[in-house]
Amino acid sequence: MTVALVGAGPGDPGLLTRRGAELLGAAEVVVYDRLIATELLDLAPDDAIRIDVGKGPGQSGRQVDINELLVAHGRSGRRVVRLKGGDPFVFGRGGEEAEALRRAGVAVEVVPGVSSAFAAPAAAGIPVTHRTVSTSVTVVTGHAGDPSLPGVDWELLGRLEGTLVILMGMAARRAIADRLVAAGRSPDTPVAVVRWGTTDRQEVVRTTLVGLADVALAAPAAIVVGAVAGLDVTSAVAAAGEA
Repeated sequence: MTVALVGAGPGDPGLLTRRGAELLGAAEVVVYDRLIATELLDLAPDDAIRIDVGKGPGQSGRQVDINELLVAHGRSGRRVVRLKGGDPFVFGRGGEEAEALRRAGVAVEVVPGVSSAFAAPAAAGIPVTHRTVSTSVTVVTGHAGDPSLPGVDWELLGRLEGTLVILMGMAARRAIADRLVAAGRSPDTPVAVVRWGTTDRQEVVRTTLVGLADVALAAPAAIVVGAVAGLDVTSAVAAAGEA
């Protein structure tokens, strides 16, 4: 009995790992999230059971049902793939699912995926670390940007010099910017918002911390805060190649 928690990557189906594709090709049950590239489901056999458990905003309470579903299929002896956007263990609640499966006596295989925290900025030409610009990167969830929610020390993050990548933060972007500025980050700190990074729907808006609240892009989006957000190294490379 094994359930594979497979990272589907940040959106581009070509960024799925070879191990992930191998497991999908042999799957009897595929339990998948809302933001995965639907083309990946075609890798599973035609007779595989496909179950959409995608959660919209405010539906985190469904996680208990998902855990129970995985346990039930895992105990059935079927080959189960739990296909999760990005990396299963980066804000994907994969850790909770793995714990639930192990408690139920079901073995778990974890297949890492390419996280949008790094892939979305890269697709926009932004290296989250750069030897001459930023030598550290911190990834946080923006769900905690609402001052009424605990979980992230925004005052500490406001004092750090490195790159800050915020996932799931667009709904709280004004509060996040206000808290970072209040904690010491310059209002003129470069910011980039990358929506649907790595896909043909990708959109990029570059602004500053004080202008973040005015960015109208909807989720899913990664917010990059720091000096590297002012870079666009891929455009520079393309321009050099055309010269």
